[in-house]
Amino acid sequence: MAALARVFSGSRFLTSSAATGAKKSVGVAAGAQVTKADATAAKAKRGIMQPVPVSDALRKFAGGTPEVSRAGAVKLVWAHIKAHGLQNPANKREINCDEKLKSLFGGRDKIGMMEVTKLLSPHFVKN
Repeated sequence: MAALARVFSGSRFLTSSAATGAKKSVGVAAGAQVTKADATAAKAKRGIMQPVPVSDALRKFAGGTPEVSRAGAVKLVWAHIKAHGLQNPANKREINCDEKLKSLFGGRDKIGMMEVTKLLSPHFVKN
């Protein structure tokens, strides 16, 4: 460390513990350490990834779970669309709704792919 301090005396970054490879532990409490998985799990529960209560129609579509994240709901809808081949082959931006999707999208026969999130929005219950 002393040799590095002589060579990089003007740069605080280059002599910091991060630059020299020293490991820093981030503790929550004395002796407790946060793992990368804990940090990822904490970040995953923010914004559109946070599970929120949903309407009965979306709950039924999602398999009975009472809370679904917005991103998770969009992922479920797209998985259903891909699994059942509901995209219009002539116009890939158009989705032909089956009975399950009609229950979510207000009985519409066809929707645009950019409308999925907008049409799912009323299914997320406000607290």
